Parts: sequence; structure tokens; C-alpha cells
Amino acid sequence: MQKLNVGVIGVGYLGKFHAEKYAGMENVDLVGVVDVDPYKAKDISAKLNTHPYFNYKDIINKVDAVSIAAPTPDHFRISRDFLSNGVDVLIEKPMTVTLQEADELIKTAEARGLIIQVGHLERFNPAVIALRDIVKKPGFIESHRLSVYKNRCADVSVVLDLMIHDIDIITNFVHSDIKQIHAAGVSVISGYTDIANARLEFENGCVANVTASRISRHNERKIRLFQKDAYISVDFANQEVDVIRKNGNPGTEILPGAKIEQIRFPQQDVLQEELTAFVKSVKYREAPQVSGVVGRNALNIALNIMKQIK
Repeated sequence: MQKLNVGVIGVGYLGKFHAEKYAGMENVDLVGVVDVDPYKAKDISAKLNTHPYFNYKDIINKVDAVSIAAPTPDHFRISRDFLSNGVDVLIEKPMTVTLQEADELIKTAEARGLIIQVGHLERFNPAVIALRDIVKKPGFIESHRLSVYKNRCADVSVVLDLMIHDIDIITNFVHSDIKQIHAAGVSVISGYTDIANARLEFENGCVANVTASRISRHNERKIRLFQKDAYISVDFANQEVDVIRKNGNPGTEILPGAKIEQIRFPQQDVLQEELTAFVKSVKYREAPQVSGVVGRNALNIALNIMKQIK
């Protein structure tokens, strides 16, 4: 089978990992990497035995698909140009800065029969995949996504940088429209919100309390879900799930009348899974697991949270 010609636009912190994964795929030809910083482009291309480019337009006619890992404000312009030239795109989250931009990209892709996949990485975490058969109708959700400070994402609010992951996961499990949002946030180091908390109230009665911070002293990615028959705790970083269910047995468990099930997964390369899924969608013209519409919906909620904070 003919190899898929792929490029990576932006080879900073995230983009270089995209390039590495593509370079290792047997059914993919990494035809080049692009970065406005010549040193980065040359350095990554030399390590991966591919070609460096300094303007993304120079690679448009050479690729079937691209990962766009450029700074967020550039996502729309770059994605639009590739889609307009018949190239499928994987756009790192958040997909765009505004809903209008997201809508235009989706419209362009649909009109041309092209694929947009948005880089909501946690959707490919085995712990999240396991929840599909466990989470039924949560009534309360609490999530914490904390990170030590990194300059790489200081060009956007922590809501778009980190919280949007949990927004996507939570809405995927609740399956209800949001009724009301209450949010607060503070800018501590960057010129944007660095720590934020949002209370999401859904039409079906579920409430989610979501916290994201990039000024923590440690990294943490956890979510807890409470429903009628179970309490579910998820550790994204360690790819672990704990499920506590009532069983009517006094037993000797930590919680009387409850059974604790611990689910542990072998550590998986989640980015590898995400990019493999994208390549499969492109090759076989299948709808991506995280479509442009999904990315747009998460962006909509994130922008509303940011509006509340302002």
C-alpha cells in the first residue's frame, strides 16, 4: 500500500513529538517539518532524516495530511490554507481562537470531504476508554488538572491550555447541554489566566467542578465521577481507574457495604494512539474519533468560561 505523505507544522514542544511518531510509522512518509525558527526545523529534520521548511506554504502540495502544532493564534490561517488545497488536518487543541474560525474550518472540510481531527489527547487514554462501560449517568464530577509552569503555552489562558481537556471528557460522559456556568480565575505569571475554576451545571442536573492550574508545584491529572451506583476515580497520568460500588456486603473493605475494583493498564503511548487513529481516518476516509465539531463544542464551553472570568 502506498505510504501517506505527512508533514508537521510547528516543531516546538508538542510538534517535535508528532514528527517523531510519524517518522516511526511504516505506512507513513514524513516528507518534512516546518517551523519559522530555522534552527528548530533543521535540528528536528536532521534527527528524523526528513526535510526542513520555514514556510508552511512550501509543503502544501507535497502532503496528504498534516499535524498543525503551531501557536494557537495561527491555527485558523494555517488549517484553512491546507484544507483549501485538499489536505486533511490534525489541529492541536484548542482548534482555533474563536467559534467563527472553527465554524469556517468545519464548513470548508465538509464541503471538500476532508478530515479535521482535534488533538484532545486524553480521548485515547486507556483509562478514559475504559470508562465508556462504567460511567452511566454521573450526578457530580470533580476534576483537577495541575501543571508546573511551562513557557510553551503562555500565549493562551489555562482554560484553553489545560482545562479544555477535561471539558471535552466531561461533556462526552454527561450527554447534556450546559444550563449555567460559574467561573473564576487569576493571572499570576503570564498575561493570561494561569489558574481557573469552573462550575458547570447541566440541564440533566449533573454538576461538574473543574479546576486547572499551570502554576502548581507538581503535575496532576485526575477526575472523580459520582453516580447512583458507583464512585469512579481516574488518574490520567498513571492510566489507572478505581471503581467503588455498593454490594450490600459488610465485608472488610475500606467502605462498608462497598466493593473496590482497581483497574490498571500497561503504560501506553497516548500520542502514538492519537496519531495512528488520524492516519487510519485519512487512509480509509473514516470519521475521526475527535472531529472538528467535537473540538468546536469544547472550545465553545471554554470561551464561555473565559468570558465569565473576565
